Amino acid sequence: MALIVQKYGGTSVGSPERIRHVAEKVSAARQRGDDVVVVVSAMSGETDRLVGLAHQLAPRPEPRELDVLLSTGEQVTIALLSIALQKLGCAARSYTGAQVRILTDNAFNKARIRDIDEAAVRKDLSAGRVVVVAGFQGVDEDGNITTLGRGGSDTTAVALAAALKADECQIYTDVDGVYTTDPRVVPQARRLARITFEEMLEMASLGSKVLQIRSVEFAGKYNVPLRVLSSFQEGEGTLISFEESQMEQPVISGIAFNRDEAKITVVGVPDQPGVAYGILGPIANANIEVDMIVQNVAADATTDFTFTVHRRDYSQAIDILRDVASGMGARELTGDNKIVKISIVGVGMRSHAGIASKMFQTLSKEGINIRMISTSEIKVSVVVDEKYLELGVRALHDAFELERAPK
Repeated sequence: MALIVQKYGGTSVGSPERIRHVAEKVSAARQRGDDVVVVVSAMSGETDRLVGLAHQLAPRPEPRELDVLLSTGEQVTIALLSIALQKLGCAARSYTGAQVRILTDNAFNKARIRDIDEAAVRKDLSAGRVVVVAGFQGVDEDGNITTLGRGGSDTTAVALAAALKADECQIYTDVDGVYTTDPRVVPQARRLARITFEEMLEMASLGSKVLQIRSVEFAGKYNVPLRVLSSFQEGEGTLISFEESQMEQPVISGIAFNRDEAKITVVGVPDQPGVAYGILGPIANANIEVDMIVQNVAADATTDFTFTVHRRDYSQAIDILRDVASGMGARELTGDNKIVKISIVGVGMRSHAGIASKMFQTLSKEGINIRMISTSEIKVSVVVDEKYLELGVRALHDAFELERAPK
């Protein structure tokens, strides 16, 4: 008997028919003798609908109330799935994040899990029930409902698997695994049989929408076996594991991209200590995440400070920096929310030289100008104009021959 945590995304539970299909899959696992905990997202489109309702009433809804609203989407799904399981004769019980007591901090809309009280879940499993848990949500120390950010159901599933010491965490979605890049952009993209936690962490952080970055962090930290599978077709999916020294790693495993980027530049600030903090401190205080940072020093002892944020945070970041830039004596504050980030990822980069130059040469041949560059041991990222996204990804996928399986 194994303990399995299964997570089903919004498209997997997007209609009563699909919920019945999920119930059949879960019931089959239970009949094989496995203990099963199921984590579900809101039905597809529901979270966007709820956000839309809030924005009809206020352009920037109060974060606490927005979390109260958004958490209802998953509550609908857990009840419907439990009803479907019971109809099949499979004992089941649903729990919201607060009922499980998934304890989080109080960063509304972007909360992080601190602890999970799994006692009630274990009691139900011992009684032979399937436990159905609402993903994406928790509760802070004051009893306020919190949400974990978009894609947070993945994090809920992995965190529960870690707390329960599950044998495997299976992420069911509308794709049958992790691909070398998005097949909608490159039809020749290839499904990877396995990928390392390190590579998957980079892919998730760089824009791959298959898994949320925090779910990969949890899985790697607690060594939770993680597998990405399709809700709609059978297959082995993609296994995410630690790197094995005997494995022959490809140089590049995949290409990630992120359309949700925006760039801000504070032009002509004094080149002196404290400038970076003076700019980024207020941004951090607003709970806005900063990604790439570039600082260029001019001959006149001033510097241009450029950084990227998520596109949804662009307007707020610009508003925050208007007074900051003026107070620093900056010549200008500029921004661009029509940029994208393209990244190549692979643990094989560690032992191969010339990967970055090949990437730059490939983009140059296509007439694509690079705005910013960021590198690490296993990835190279570039910021380019939005209109060049698909051209750049296709050119790089072809240049690194990612459609070919490693020998």
